[in-house]
Amino acid sequence: MSLARKVDAALETSVVGSFTRVGYGVRRRVEHWEPPARLDGRVALVTGATSGLGLAYARGLAALGARTHLVARDRARAEAVRASLVEASGSPAVEVWVCDLASPRAVGALARELAAAVPRLDVLIHNAGAIASARAVRDGVETTVAVQLLAPYVLTEALRGALGAASPGRVILVASGGMYAEPFDLARLADLEGPFDGVRAYARVKRAQVVLARAWAHRWPADEVAVVALHPGWADTPGLERSLPRFHRILRPLLRRPDQGADTGLWFAGAPGAATLSGSFLFDRRPRPTERLARTRAADPRGDEERLLGWLAGLAGGLEGA
Repeated sequence: MSLARKVDAALETSVVGSFTRVGYGVRRRVEHWEPPARLDGRVALVTGATSGLGLAYARGLAALGARTHLVARDRARAEAVRASLVEASGSPAVEVWVCDLASPRAVGALARELAAAVPRLDVLIHNAGAIASARAVRDGVETTVAVQLLAPYVLTEALRGALGAASPGRVILVASGGMYAEPFDLARLADLEGPFDGVRAYARVKRAQVVLARAWAHRWPADEVAVVALHPGWADTPGLERSLPRFHRILRPLLRRPDQGADTGLWFAGAPGAATLSGSFLFDRRPRPTERLARTRAADPRGDEERLLGWLAGLAGGLEGA
């Protein structure tokens, strides 16, 4: 085993050392990471683009030369980000799309607009997400599910042709290490009446994103669309500080900067071997196992994939023409 592999394995075992800036810094040096590839002439779209990891992705994509589409809930904030990206990159190729991803009907409308306006899409980063403090339901869908699972499904399916035109288009679902604590459970994802725990709901949705990435990878030729889920590590973002203040306070000196959390996604956006990684769960530029606990292991992984796709298709079908 090479030194880099031994170091990586030791970091993985430690968890804290792996997920924090310590793991990022050590791996970057030991594995001699090159900067992400240039994206000149390519088209990218990122959701949740006005703060935290989403802003880091937007800055990175624009700096690498991509024509960058920003999806955000607040137009004023999105336009301010657009102006800063144009100034920093020297390119006006940044566009803003305003949509509240918590509203499935608004997402359906956005999907139709994007499909008509974007004939080719090289990179699609589903980053928007948050931990809810209480259950909220819109258009019959709990908002954690709506923002982080149904919205990515609807947008990606609508943009399937544009992604295929890139050969391969790359789809990135920004998951979380929190998903390690929860198994895939479709019944709990669909539940609108039982007890609600925002942290567990978030972890379940992140687990479902990993299942969704594999499902698409099994359905779509990887040389047309390459799909991955990834774990950004523990990054110091406004969302983390707001949702998990005690965790943030204790680990803040070790948390990754947002640009460090965004590194693997930006690397995958231009990686020459993207097709070979389709279906993977990435962390620090490598495929990783999706289970750390025996109780989260799926008895029927492919069945879970098909059930999830069928459920999401049914939810999306109710948005057509809305």
